[in-house]
Amino acid sequence: MKPSPQLLTPTNHALVLIDFEGQMAFATKSISLTELRTNTAIIAGASRIFSVPTIVTTVAEEAFSGPVFPEIEEFYPQATSNYLDRTTMNTWEDEPAYRAITATGKPKVVLAGLWTGVCIVGPALSALAEGYEVYVVADACGDVSTEAHERAMQRMIHAGVRPITAVQYLLELQRDWARQETYAAVTDLMKKYGAGYGLGIQYAHRMLKHEAAVSE
Repeated sequence: MKPSPQLLTPTNHALVLIDFEGQMAFATKSISLTELRTNTAIIAGASRIFSVPTIVTTVAEEAFSGPVFPEIEEFYPQATSNYLDRTTMNTWEDEPAYRAITATGKPKVVLAGLWTGVCIVGPALSALAEGYEVYVVADACGDVSTEAHERAMQRMIHAGVRPITAVQYLLELQRDWARQETYAAVTDLMKKYGAGYGLGIQYAHRMLKHEAAVSE
């Protein structure tokens, strides 16, 4: 009855959100910006709900890339979250970012951001080399072309990275709908950002309440 140690839990990993900034998004073509922003909100919201150690890092925020997505600001306001701005393309080579990630003491690292082939491949391969288990949220990453994104994902998977998706990340942390302490927050997050799935949750909640009232 023991779950696989490969599964993510709220306490066994750190989430690193990399370069979710306007200038990086403008050239992203492998995923629509609407879908990218939605999936970013899901993983940022999930990590906040489950109190996952989360590092938000930017590249040349003031000089080139601009502010982070509002979907990250919603859950990790810059005023209180101490974003780490870098000049390096590889987050792992930036000393403050490296210290922040490794200081969490977590054996697993989950990465998401822009662009897949540069700013995700770099820390993913570097973390693997240091013995971390690395997961990449594939649909919360993007690149300048579909080819660039897919080849980057292949390269990382061949090296040992485990690909996941945004909704998978959220539901893997919840794992059991009987966990009432996070149930409402998770379903509220999906009602807002979960597209058809979120509408289904809203429908079920409303209709079950309606049916209960009618039966009374």
